[in-house]
Amino acid sequence: MSQHLLLILLSLLFIVFVNPISASQIIQKFKEAPQFYNSADCPIIDPGDDDDDVSAKPIFCSRRAVHVAMTLDAAYIRGSVAAVLSVLQHSSCPENIVFHFVASASADASSLRSTVSASFPYLEFKVYVFNVSSVSRLISSSIRSALDCPLNYARSYLADLLPPCVRRVVYLDSDLILVDDIAKLAATDLGRDTVLAAPEYCNANFTSYFTSAFWSNPTLSLTFADRKACYFNTGVMVIDLSRWREGEYTARIEDWMAMQKRMRIYELGSLPPFLLVFAGLIKPVNHRWNQHGLGGDNFRGLCRDLHPGPVSLLHWSGKGKPWARLDAGRPCPLDALWSPYDLLQTPFALDS
Repeated sequence: MSQHLLLILLSLLFIVFVNPISASQIIQKFKEAPQFYNSADCPIIDPGDDDDDVSAKPIFCSRRAVHVAMTLDAAYIRGSVAAVLSVLQHSSCPENIVFHFVASASADASSLRSTVSASFPYLEFKVYVFNVSSVSRLISSSIRSALDCPLNYARSYLADLLPPCVRRVVYLDSDLILVDDIAKLAATDLGRDTVLAAPEYCNANFTSYFTSAFWSNPTLSLTFADRKACYFNTGVMVIDLSRWREGEYTARIEDWMAMQKRMRIYELGSLPPFLLVFAGLIKPVNHRWNQHGLGGDNFRGLCRDLHPGPVSLLHWSGKGKPWARLDAGRPCPLDALWSPYDLLQTPFALDS
């Protein structure tokens, strides 16, 4: 073994055993992404677009901007950075996109903000701190511990976390990439009173998302009596935040979570409360906008193929994440579609 390589290995051992790093700290470094520019026909955003918050930059309240909400944490930062890059790269008006990141109060928000800024120095974004204590008391254990993270429930609180001037938002999970213009998804027609839009999957066994105790209860089993309830994945949603606030939908979701504390009515984390409140009442979106399940099931994370049809968004929902499988040297075939958006910078390179 060369002396140079030996020194590197000794340095790494020193870092791991002598100076351990907290799980909340970001130890990964990312390359700077190229800057992307608007096409000539993109709308111009000026202070006259919205006067609700004169203290903020016009774009943060503009109805002409595309508002994207995502959670941000050290564990999934690599996926988040890749997702942001994919959104910008395929947008016709990338300068008109605003990102609203939600981070746990226990996270190092300053470090998360710096990481995003370093890779996207031109990006318009804010980081909002989510006090998880309000939801932690309502969380019940699910079939996979990762689903019990309080930050998974932040999507239920976007209407409270984001400024009132933000009326519509596209919520995205961190384990996905877009290969189409997000403005098309953001422009989904919600009609006169619909709150939420997402791809529906009516062929899925809807009853399996709730326990026998739920379906055998005479009152609870009538929850979906007047609607054609179908499964939808909450990792990709278009949400009218104004209507959400008016309808107090966060409280409705919390009511079902409180019910779960008293009586076990589901097993799958933050998804079932959304289904209980919204299934059968959403605006269906073309399946191309959520080719989900690429991470396999919640137990083994086995490889899966794409669903039939065109693709605008690939989503590695499930246990297997593309960055973890690539690092382990056991990638699934579709993980190769994620890797071009990976901005991870290796900490050192051996001299050739």
